[in-house]
Amino acid sequence: MSLPQPLAKAGFDAATTQRLASSAQVLHLAAGQPVFAPGRPCAAYLLVTAGSVRVSTMTENGREVVLYRVGPGEACVLTTACLMAGKDYDAYGATETDVEAYAIPKSSFEELLNASASFRRFVFGEFAARLTEVIAIVQEVAERHVDRRLARFLLDNAKDGAVRMTHQAIAAELGTAREVVSRLLKEFSGKGLVELERGRIALSDRRALDRLQSAL
Repeated sequence: MSLPQPLAKAGFDAATTQRLASSAQVLHLAAGQPVFAPGRPCAAYLLVTAGSVRVSTMTENGREVVLYRVGPGEACVLTTACLMAGKDYDAYGATETDVEAYAIPKSSFEELLNASASFRRFVFGEFAARLTEVIAIVQEVAERHVDRRLARFLLDNAKDGAVRMTHQAIAAELGTAREVVSRLLKEFSGKGLVELERGRIALSDRRALDRLQSAL
């Protein structure tokens, strides 16, 4: 049995292709079907050959954050990580369309990883590509909610009703720019949430800050 076109482009050598074709189970999944969920064990390496799988996580207030999508010829970075670490899934996977995928049992995955250079290149290449996407998403989400993270930081670090840190130091803790922190603190001050002094930020309305940070 030969591999479908999306996987044939991966450049596997003949022995690897034969092993994949003989050991993989071909899955046909309908659109909107769960593929994995937090706490579920990972038993196989998944290679999508048709369709799209959406991988996402949920925030504390129930908002979905899409981490990445797995399309034809691609593998799921979370599945790879769970297999190599022996851990359960900690995110959700669901089909966005009808999906066809190859499920390679964990034992075959480990054998190929050890024996096949072409398979290793594919696995780690896919891992790096998806990880880069996830990092970009995390950075985007973090930047989008700096105001909420700042409110939480102020509440967590206030002593005697005030935070005694420079804007630069706070920015370093939040992983953003000093100018962003200064602008947001000025907005907080204008709304009566804080009072700004040199090297000191007094919390004027803790309840309003708590409402803001709890929106994360």
